[in-house]
Amino acid sequence: MRIGRGRESGNVEDRRGGGSLRPGGRSIGIGTIVLALVAMYFGVDPSVVLQGGSGVPTQQSAPAKAPPADDAEARFVSQVLADTEDTWRELFRRNGMQYQDPKLVLFSGLTQTACGMGQSAMGPFYCPADQKVYIDLSFYRDLRERFRAPGEMAQAYVIAHEVGHHVQHLLGIAGKVRQMQSQTQDRARANALSVRMELQADCFSGIWAHHANRTRQILEQGDIESALNAAAAIGDDRLQKQTQGQVVPESFTHGTSEQRMRWFRRGYQSGDLRQCDTFAGAI
Repeated sequence: MRIGRGRESGNVEDRRGGGSLRPGGRSIGIGTIVLALVAMYFGVDPSVVLQGGSGVPTQQSAPAKAPPADDAEARFVSQVLADTEDTWRELFRRNGMQYQDPKLVLFSGLTQTACGMGQSAMGPFYCPADQKVYIDLSFYRDLRERFRAPGEMAQAYVIAHEVGHHVQHLLGIAGKVRQMQSQTQDRARANALSVRMELQADCFSGIWAHHANRTRQILEQGDIESALNAAAAIGDDRLQKQTQGQVVPESFTHGTSEQRMRWFRRGYQSGDLRQCDTFAGAI
């Protein structure tokens, strides 16, 4: 990627090294951790798992600061975030709207969020209550080693996907989906709505790649394949096969590897937000 030639975002909060957070009061139970792990990696709203069940930290983290200039990984995610800002500001402007930049929080271990206690084990996530993306950069090691999805574009896809959830929040899509989920007792239906949300975020990340490359030529040979490899690596079917030896479609919350690749590709090839309506018809 040629992302390193761009500006860095001023919307990055670095909470690493500011004092560890340990759960106090009500502890984080094994059930909560298991639920978080089921939904981990590219989750949309951790409050479903964490809110009210994560306890209270016994030590506050230090005030957020900017990442150090010599931290290559932090600089990279800051540059990717800046590029998503440039892309979505322009796309919103074209449609008569104003884009509100999200914050991106770097943390290690545990961190407080408006959705509850965030944990590294959950992987990157977006909290709509504070409009922040949270990531422990050790996730990128898992992406390379556990999921066999190396490359800068695979890492950028992670950020773009979570920013896609922020776009859903700004457009009112996320709120409507959460309302529909709260009105059903059918877990399979609630999961199916989550799948459509996740696939749309994949499509939105493809939209970013399309417009960023068209205006700033950020992509190099193999970059799109790297993003598609990452999308495939965290498909529900593949993860379930790896972790439990069987695939249970009614428990899917993010979509299959094929679906995730297809919707990212659809956004990338079209560059058209209207092509990302995962809520109309079959997916």
